[in-house]
This record gives sequence, structure tokens and C-alpha cells, in this order.
Amino acid sequence: MSIDSILEQAVTKGDVPGIVAAATTAGGPIYQGAFGLRSLADDAPMSLDTVFRIASMTKAITCVAAMQLVEQGKLSLDVPLPDIDGALSRPLVLTGFDAAGKPQLRPANGPITLKHLMTHTAGFCYEQWNPDLERCVAALGMPQMASGKRAALRMPLMFDPGERWEYGINIDWVGRLVEEISGQTLDAYLEEHITGVLGMTNTGFAVSPEQRARQATVHQREADGSLTPQPFETPTEREFLAGGGGLYSTAGDYLIFLEALLHGGSRNGVRVLKPETVALMGENHIGELPAGVLKTNNPPLTNDVDFFPGQPVRWGLAYMLTPEPGPNGRGAGSVTWAGIFNTYYWLDPKRGVAGVVMTQILPFADHKTVALYGAFERGVYQLIGA
Repeated sequence: MSIDSILEQAVTKGDVPGIVAAATTAGGPIYQGAFGLRSLADDAPMSLDTVFRIASMTKAITCVAAMQLVEQGKLSLDVPLPDIDGALSRPLVLTGFDAAGKPQLRPANGPITLKHLMTHTAGFCYEQWNPDLERCVAALGMPQMASGKRAALRMPLMFDPGERWEYGINIDWVGRLVEEISGQTLDAYLEEHITGVLGMTNTGFAVSPEQRARQATVHQREADGSLTPQPFETPTEREFLAGGGGLYSTAGDYLIFLEALLHGGSRNGVRVLKPETVALMGENHIGELPAGVLKTNNPPLTNDVDFFPGQPVRWGLAYMLTPEPGPNGRGAGSVTWAGIFNTYYWLDPKRGVAGVVMTQILPFADHKTVALYGAFERGVYQLIGA
């Protein structure tokens, strides 16, 4: 079955409201397709230039920004972080709760490094996958991450730095470091050094009225499998730009970013990273620590996460690393991650291919979207094999 047929059939069956998918080799794009609707509430069709909230697909771009500063000697991977905030330089670890439910905290056993943040081994977590953190944040009266307040970032660690892997707000802190070290706001830095120079004209932390008119609507997957369109998010005044999840983009723009990584950090004569830095980012930086499996405590927001059941999963300096070949075609050593609204990408340096799939559905790790993502990946490898 052709890739077009796979994607069109998923829309016809109601598995997704609409989808944009694209793939590239180092030689340039090999597939782009858009099917279905931006919203089930109206008849605006999905198009290649549809704008999506890419959420945690932001993380890889922010990590490239940080690695640019590492290349320049302004940041280091393995030394204690610069003292930009007490939550980073004097972290506290949750040890439990007293009889009244008050969080019990102690100083961390060691300092946090940039590598800890980039590999999600610092101890920072996300509430939706860590009930102790959810309870702690509520007990301390901390603002939610969606509030955009810096105080929301100052949550305690759930374990000592380097002790284990757990996905969390780490890359939001990396974004703050980029701002403090560069002296620029994160949006200005990315525009000057990554998205702007690569020609990613539809990628940013805010949408213009024209881009809003092209934006896809988030849909909630109901218990019966149906999809309910949600209203557009209301922009809020933010005290920090979320380097861990705040960008809007298009499939085409993100493919440009992936193509640059496939080329060892450059595209069309514009270099954003050295080849050796790109290679370093794709290495395993957590040793034998298990990674990639998350148990939800907020089912409307996210399902349980285990994209590679039975396979070891590790973490590089930006993304998930699969040391073994994937079930749908990707080679060993591929990197990958996703956004909470069910946008996904992978980059396979061994076979020289990268792909992206974008829709807008909650909860995360939507079973029908993940299955479609796998079918698209298989179709891409059949295409390059042919």
C-alpha cells in the first residue's frame, strides 16, 4: 500500500482528524503529504503549511542551541551549572511527606550538570508521570507550568542528579541557560542562530494572525474512540519561553531541521553545528540506565508511554536513542522523540533518513496515531528500498 493510501485510509476511518507527514534523506525530501481536516469542527483541509503546536519536539532545537554554546566554550557538559537560579545551583530533593502532607526536602547529593539536564537524569520530572511531584507541587502551592511563571520551574528534584532517568522539565532549564549565557531571549537566539538561518519561517514561540489561520486544532480522544475538537489555546504573558515545549512549527520546517542534522549540522551551506557535535548528541549518555517508559497519572493528558516494548532505550543529548533496529525500519542508533499533541519524528543516521508525522490529539501516545506513525515509517523505508 502506498504512503498516500495509508494516511488517507487513517483519516477515512476516523483514526486521526487530519495528518501531515514528511520524510527526507540527506539528498532532500522524498515524501510530503497532507490528508484530512485541520479541525473536525469545520472543513478547512490539512495542507503542507498547516501550523502545529509541536510541544516537546521543541527540545531538540533548544538542545542544539545549547550545544552551539558548548562549541563556543560558553557552556560545559560535565561541570556544575552556572548559578542562574537556586533551583539549579542549590537543588533540593523530595524525600517524602510528613503526617500533615508537608513535603520533606533535603539538599541534593551532588551538583546538576548540563548533561544531566539534556539526558533527563537531573531529577526534574513532569507531574503527569510522577504522582509524588504532583502532590508536592500542590502542597507547596506552586504555579502550573502552563502559567508561564518562572516559579513553576523551581520544583524540587525527585531523585539525586545522575541517579536515574525520568523525563521532565529539564530542557526548559536548558532554554533558560541559553538565554542567560547568550544575553538574548530564547526566541531571538533561535531566530538568529538556528530557525532563521535554516529558513524555518513558520517556527516560533508565537503565531501571527496569518499562521493562526493555518493552525490545526487539538482534538481530545474520548473513551469511545471519537475525537472532540478543543478551542485554540489562549496566549498568556510568559515570564520564560518554554525551551522544553513552546514552539509552533510545520512538518516542512521541522524536516529542514532534521535534514540539517542528517548532514552533520549544515544545510544549503548554513552550518548550525559541527559534525562531531551532532555525532556526540546521538550517542548514549546515560550508560545502562533504563529510559523511555512512563506511567501516567493523568490519562486525559497522556497514556502510558513505551514506544519500543521489550527493547532497551537510552538517551542522547536531546532525544531518545534506540540502540537496536526498530520494528518499522529504522536502523540501530536512530534518535527520536515527540510532542504531547501526538507529533513525532525520527532520525536514522545509519540509513540516512528522517521523518516527521504531525497531528493534534490528546492524550499523548495515542494508540491509533502511534500505529499510523509506524505504518508511515514502514512506507518510507519501502520507498527508499525501492
